[in-house]
Amino acid sequence: QVQLVESGGGSVQAGGSLRLSCTGSRLTTANHCMGWFRQAPGKEREGVAAIARDGPITYVDSVKGRFTISKDNDKNTLYLQMDSLKPEDTAMYYCASTRCLTDRSRVRLSENDYTYWGQGTQVTVSS
Repeated sequence: QVQLVESGGGSVQAGGSLRLSCTGSRLTTANHCMGWFRQAPGKEREGVAAIARDGPITYVDSVKGRFTISKDNDKNTLYLQMDSLKPEDTAMYYCASTRCLTDRSRVRLSENDYTYWGQGTQVTVSS
């Protein structure tokens, strides 16, 4: 069982930056497809960014050019660099992963594609 733990959330002013990290027990990022999701109060959880096992990346349109997803297979850690933050980025951010034995280059932004989830880290952006 893979247990994911996010860190790096916090409170920043609009225009600021944060870097989220995700790691966990029994996580081997080299074998996993991974993603970041977020859920704002009163809204459904949405996919923010995803990275396939072999490297392809995708983002939801609202964060393109501002967020960068990456992973360090030596450290078994997933990152989300968030720059030019906006108040509408305020949400609980979740890390997700799934072992990718096939379709290793397919990026996944659907919750249904993921098996393992972290507990979330809060990001609050004030105007």
